[in-house]
Amino acid sequence: MNGPPAIPAAQARSPRRSASPLLLWVRTGTAQVRVDEAATLTVRAGEGVWMPAGSRREIVTEPGTVAFPLWPEVGGGPSETTRFEVPEGWQDWLIQQFNLQVTPFHGLGYSWDAIADLLRRPGSPPAAIAGRHHAAAARHDPPPTPKAEVARAVAEELLRDPALDLTIQQWAVRVLSSPRTLLRHFVADTGLTFEQWRLRCRLCAAVELLATGYGVDAVAARVGFASRNGFTRAFRQQYEMTPHEFTSALAVRPGGDRAVGDGVVRRGTDLVRMMRGDGTSLAPDLLPQVRTPPHANDNHVLSWVYRGSGYLDTGDQRYERQRGDATWIPAEIEHVTVLRQDSVSLPLGNASPRDLQLTAPLQVQFSPAWDDYLMFCSVSARSILQPDDYDPRQILDLFAEQVAAQRALEVPMPTEPHARKAALHYLRHIGEPDASAAHDLPTDLHRAFRTETGMTFSRWRYAARMRIARNLLAAGAKPSAIARRVGYAHLPTFTAAFLRFHGLSPREYQERETAQV
Repeated sequence: MNGPPAIPAAQARSPRRSASPLLLWVRTGTAQVRVDEAATLTVRAGEGVWMPAGSRREIVTEPGTVAFPLWPEVGGGPSETTRFEVPEGWQDWLIQQFNLQVTPFHGLGYSWDAIADLLRRPGSPPAAIAGRHHAAAARHDPPPTPKAEVARAVAEELLRDPALDLTIQQWAVRVLSSPRTLLRHFVADTGLTFEQWRLRCRLCAAVELLATGYGVDAVAARVGFASRNGFTRAFRQQYEMTPHEFTSALAVRPGGDRAVGDGVVRRGTDLVRMMRGDGTSLAPDLLPQVRTPPHANDNHVLSWVYRGSGYLDTGDQRYERQRGDATWIPAEIEHVTVLRQDSVSLPLGNASPRDLQLTAPLQVQFSPAWDDYLMFCSVSARSILQPDDYDPRQILDLFAEQVAAQRALEVPMPTEPHARKAALHYLRHIGEPDASAAHDLPTDLHRAFRTETGMTFSRWRYAARMRIARNLLAAGAKPSAIARRVGYAHLPTFTAAFLRFHGLSPREYQERETAQV
């Protein structure tokens, strides 16, 4: 497959004042940032800018730029717009924070499995208290995400910032819906009223913050409760314990997670120090293992492992995932995704079951040369920082091309080193304007192709092009786009070549494959 496309310019504008602070980190390239009526700041690679709560923001990135918008959970952040340098040791940590913001992953240095285990340990709280805690742990899961698009948009924003205190009428205006429709979708898709869903969302966020060392008053304010008493009452009703009892149980756990939680709080403190320039901030420790709860999506979701490794469990089947693997996770299939310690992944986009026929996970490998572009795709798919002509289907086409390129290796490959090098070079450059100029090979390489593949080099190239075309058609790409992709200037010429090779026209082949799914 050819290299990644060029990264276009992107922009994000918020005409209203935001209730939450925003941290923009520029990984590559340059961004122009304007906060309220202040002068525009130029933020370059390796720098970040903190934009306080209550401000209006405008962000424009130059072509080639990868910038991550983050909504950090830190106390005591600067009250003014602040530009700062991001040390190298913090950069993958920030990427993982973006992942945790926009996916169901949980990874704040503890796990719910560990908390439940705490409640079953001998020497932990007395049995009566442990029983109450165990019952609470069974109700910890975040509320299910609605499937309807407008309700899901509200849910995702509340999961990111549970303190948002808009009425159902205000939410309806925000997502271009009606209050009645929005309420109906929440009940139909989650079994919860909107108020019940929001309360559970806030309480789940509160548990995460308590487990990582934040005080009760701070947590109550961060998740949207007007008073400590109201927070304590709701927490006790849901979990059959007070927030203080919950944090006390964590604190007494032998060798438990609270120390890790304190480390997370220290990371937040160091992040504030880094922004303010108050001394040297320590690079974060190893990233903890993170996992999603068992859940199913209404759309196919594409997830890419940027660093480390992990796995995807669907029923009894486990799919191992390594650095560079991108995996389509099928819709409507309950699954759990796990990232091992010191690993990072990012979501690249969604696909409707109408656009992609998929009943089992589909996985391909992207080389490190794609890292920046795939990060850009993730930010575009999961934030408002997008190019003007953003097309969410583009990642579907890129993935289909990668699948085709990998499956093209199913054609017989020569083993003679120079002949194999020529074959791989051809596969990488199919469709490029000057690719045909590089087809002249020495006689001995032509002989190697005939001996080892049973085909002349010319026939082998034809077979490779047809294999790639066939896989792209099966993935749903348009014949006109496939013709260009495999090096045909005109669709009729491609159609005739495909018909000779397969006995079916591209359209007929695609219709047959679709009907068999």
